[in-house]
Amino acid sequence: LVPGTPVSFTEMKKATSLSDGNLHVQTRKLADVGYISINKITKGRRSLTEFRITKLGLERLRLYVMKLQQVLDAESGTSRAAGHPRPADDSAVWA
Repeated sequence: LVPGTPVSFTEMKKATSLSDGNLHVQTRKLADVGYISINKITKGRRSLTEFRITKLGLERLRLYVMKLQQVLDAESGTSRAAGHPRPADDSAVWA
């Protein structure tokens, strides 16, 4: 999820390759802890579900990525302080 950009259920399903039921369960769990918001929109007779990452979700994701980087750095014997600067933006995280 990209901050500020809604993602439809269909887009999320394609990106994750999860079944409808599994995606529903996982997104509900993320919403229950406040990491994403779920918005249901009615368009005519169709219902559209959109997901957005929340501020808390983005904070937790960044913390998780930082922890993963620490594990990788420790595994390879390097660190950001040793000449591996953090990218100026987080676009690579969302690619």
